[in-house]
Amino acid sequence: MIEALQYDFIQHALIAALFASIICGIMGTLAVVNRLVFLSGGIAHAAYGGIGLSIYMGWPFLFGTIGFAIATALIMASIAFHNKERSDAIIGVIWALGMACGIILVDQTPGYQVDLMSYLFGSILTVTKLDLIVMGVVTCFIIIVLRIFYHDFVAISYDEEFAKVRGINVNALYCVMIIMLALTIVLVIQVVGLILVIALLTIPAYIMEKYAKSLFQMMIGATILGCIFCVMGLILSYSYDISASASIILVASTFFFINMFI
Repeated sequence: MIEALQYDFIQHALIAALFASIICGIMGTLAVVNRLVFLSGGIAHAAYGGIGLSIYMGWPFLFGTIGFAIATALIMASIAFHNKERSDAIIGVIWALGMACGIILVDQTPGYQVDLMSYLFGSILTVTKLDLIVMGVVTCFIIIVLRIFYHDFVAISYDEEFAKVRGINVNALYCVMIIMLALTIVLVIQVVGLILVIALLTIPAYIMEKYAKSLFQMMIGATILGCIFCVMGLILSYSYDISASASIILVASTFFFINMFI
């Protein structure tokens, strides 16, 4: 694997994996603690509509998909908050509608033959410098927001009523969280794909939940685990010439089940 570091695409893949691990460590922790995993799945699959829209309009993948994912995430969150009893069904409908719209838009793109597998299962080895710049900017944005509102996130994560008593605008903070979650999902789609994104988002945080003594420790531990999973997955992929994204999730899932048995 050492000799492979001379190639630009391997270097880009490792940097992308680092950024993905950081944002998944932070946002995965918030998603697990706030029970937003199903909503995250809905955002991930609905984001396929943004992919289709970007292809149809000729927009850059990241910018078109991020805008669509944020809009869809806010709609899902708004409906879920106002109709909690049926939120799972509503999210499921928007999830399916987003994917259907994406497929139709791709079909209607003149003369365009898209490789759907690269979006469904990721293409970390094709990450460009522009993608890395966007990932770096979003990572810094998420870290800054977390630094400013960390105690508020802790409050709404563990005791929403207490947060309201303290005067925290819970709904506004949830919207901020959902927007960051949407940004994270779109960026991580490039690393492991739309279908596998939830695994990388939740497995490290779920494992660390049993061992961390605070939300911050859980985020740090999840980030470190994410880095380990990504690097081991890339080594496995390079050694045996198999899909990088699937290798990363295979490593993460192996650790998950080992942790369960322990």
